[in-house]
Amino acid sequence: MTTPFPFTAVVGQDDLRLALLLNAVSPAVGGVLVRGEKGTAKSTAVRALSALLPSLDVVSGCRFSCDPGSPDASCPDGPHEPGASRTRPARMVELPVGASEDRLVGALDIERALAEGVKAFEPGLLADAHRGILYVDEVNLLHDHLVDLLLDAAAMGASYVEREGVSVRHAARFLLVGTMNPEEGELRPQLLDRFGLTVEVAASREPDQRVEVVRRRLAYDDDPAGFAARWADEEAAVRARIVAARKLLPSVRLGDGALRQIAATCAAFEVDGMRADIVMARTATALAAWDGRTDVLAEDVRQAALLALPHRRRRNPFDAPGLDEDRLDQTLEEFAGEDDEDPDPGPDGPGGGGGEPTPDDGGPQGGDTAARPEAGEGGEPQTSGSGERSAVRAAEPFRTKVLSVPGIGEGAAGRRSRARTEHGRTTGARRPRGALTKLHLAATVQAAAPHQLARGRSGRGLVVRRDDLRQATREGREGNLVLFVVDASGSMAARERMSAVKGAVLSLLLDAYQRRDKVGLVTFRGATAEVALPPTSSVDAAAVRLESLPTGGRTPLAAGLLRAHDVLRVERLRDPARRALVVVVTDGRATGGTEPVALAGRAARLFAAEGVASVVVDCESGPVRLGLAGQLAGELGGAAVTLDELRADSIAGLVRDVQGDRRAA
Repeated sequence: MTTPFPFTAVVGQDDLRLALLLNAVSPAVGGVLVRGEKGTAKSTAVRALSALLPSLDVVSGCRFSCDPGSPDASCPDGPHEPGASRTRPARMVELPVGASEDRLVGALDIERALAEGVKAFEPGLLADAHRGILYVDEVNLLHDHLVDLLLDAAAMGASYVEREGVSVRHAARFLLVGTMNPEEGELRPQLLDRFGLTVEVAASREPDQRVEVVRRRLAYDDDPAGFAARWADEEAAVRARIVAARKLLPSVRLGDGALRQIAATCAAFEVDGMRADIVMARTATALAAWDGRTDVLAEDVRQAALLALPHRRRRNPFDAPGLDEDRLDQTLEEFAGEDDEDPDPGPDGPGGGGGEPTPDDGGPQGGDTAARPEAGEGGEPQTSGSGERSAVRAAEPFRTKVLSVPGIGEGAAGRRSRARTEHGRTTGARRPRGALTKLHLAATVQAAAPHQLARGRSGRGLVVRRDDLRQATREGREGNLVLFVVDASGSMAARERMSAVKGAVLSLLLDAYQRRDKVGLVTFRGATAEVALPPTSSVDAAAVRLESLPTGGRTPLAAGLLRAHDVLRVERLRDPARRALVVVVTDGRATGGTEPVALAGRAARLFAAEGVASVVVDCESGPVRLGLAGQLAGELGGAAVTLDELRADSIAGLVRDVQGDRRAA
């Protein structure tokens, strides 16, 4: 068995360590989401935590880790006889991003269930994680159907497995810990809210601390067991402190003053629902117990807010997480209560010691937001000597209608276009290829029925064989690659028009986020086109690139289309099942070079010849319109829609028009 890196040997990252320790003291806090760049010890710290958790008493022979003191009455391995118990270490179970549904919740033997009426159940990862830690690395890449199962288990504290009328239930209470790199995309809001605390981590910029990180890592890699032995005393001390804090936790008093501060803070930052108040209260009491105190201080409430609120105050995926600490301090001071005047200071004095070990410049909280480029004086964008204009702000985003790729695909699960998936409405049946995952009961019975006499059926049970089983075929939705090709030339540079264009693209990006798409951004202006953002799941990264996009110069439309064509060609090699939707945002003009209009037409016909779904967002304005965007849409084999129509119901038939235009061509 591999020796884990010691938790106390992690350099810096004090907020991360404190959040994990508070959950070890009080699992009711609700878990931790760790956000940060790659290579910042996120996974190392999480895996090291399991070694610090106290051991568990479990019922002997129970695959579901029932507590001998209060066994689950519905346990599939029950009923349990009293007295049969054993002690084992707490588990940390890892959920792979690509796991199947049966691997997560467990699987029923459908053949035995039909033929013998026996609930032969093989437990999944939720059963393994009961009373322990469920760790999901890259949790933002988890498929939607697995997210739904996690949400159900986290809400009910139990897992339900339903297969054609046969059901199994077992307890599934676990500490949910996830790590993610925001560059790869954001979490669904429902799952984000299920994490009690969130922490932003980043690598230290201090040379001395970076040297110490490298020194410890090299020492561990050379001799893991020896390195762990050198930190054994520190590990034992933290383990003992966790045990003491757990014993003290029921005695911690959360006074009315602290409760008022918690409620006022949640109201001041306009967080949705009441879960934030409850999580803050539990976190504040865990902080007091961790510091050996029986009273909650204002400092505990402040720290709880910094850990529990940043991910709950976001209104859309483009809002940077974090809190305004000056506003937080002002709120706490305004609602300070008298019962916080004379608390038990505890062994570490007022405020305790926070995290363990001593803080040494951990990563920043994610409160800083990138500054948006501003327009020049007089409200107009500034112009450089080369004719390039500085970026303007995007107009307010709005809700757009659905743009879908025609036909039925087989790409990654999402919410945009029709696709054959493992989840969705049943459309037919087929023989299973490999393990049976979704039984089509009617088709199975129909296949087995003609053979009952030949198989010697004499009782009430149906004689079912492997060849009779039928897999249900289902239709759901897939996520697509939405590739934006944005005209940033001088003809688009008027302040109001470019602001509206950016607002429209931002609205489509929000739609792509909600539908679990990958997005890419190609821009063209001057003499060339560039890939401003290669295809990624991080739509907020696309929004940042869009916000800082300058304009000016000629309109190399053909170069933009050809660059987009190259991007699609590469993406087909990487992910051949994911279909693309190209959204060209332009007024249709093409200038620069020899025969720019004809060259743009030839480039557009490449997309039509390959059957790539496309939409042209017509940005032409003014009383006189040339209709060039509509001509471009015809060459692409798609449809054109104006900025105003993007909001209107008239876009509802857009995909049908795309298909009709393609057939006519």
